[in-house]
Amino acid sequence: MSKANAKNQWRVLGGLILLCLAVGGIGGAASSGAIDGWYRMIAKPSWTPPDWVFGPVWTVLYIMMAVAAWLVWKTGDRVRPAMVLFFVQLVLNLAWTFLFFNAQSPGLALVEIVFLWLFVAATMLAFFGRHSTAGWLFVPYLAWVSFAGILNAAIWMMN
Repeated sequence: MSKANAKNQWRVLGGLILLCLAVGGIGGAASSGAIDGWYRMIAKPSWTPPDWVFGPVWTVLYIMMAVAAWLVWKTGDRVRPAMVLFFVQLVLNLAWTFLFFNAQSPGLALVEIVFLWLFVAATMLAFFGRHSTAGWLFVPYLAWVSFAGILNAAIWMMN
């Protein structure tokens, strides 16, 4: 591998990390007012994690997503379908934040998180087909989205 090619690979990794963290940052900024207001006031199950847990968990997950996408991208040809799934799930990830917190609609967010879960699962499977480590890096993300979906459903039912 040439130095130029190696340098480009690190730029792609950096870009993917920045993109994923930007999605998280946009979601965090967009939801901060609702978290301090509406979200504190609604009924939540006793097993809801404390607010401080979400930032570190999502930061780690976004970095893992970026590394997974980079590993798939590095495999070369025929990565487009897997990368399209990756970008669609990233958009759905951000959309959930706006539906749940900004629209203050746990019901709409619950419908949307089903689609998010399906695209995360499809991305994970596509990544497994290209690079096993990339697939495994998506397993904690799918688990967290599963938990978030259950929590979303509980909040919707309680409110």
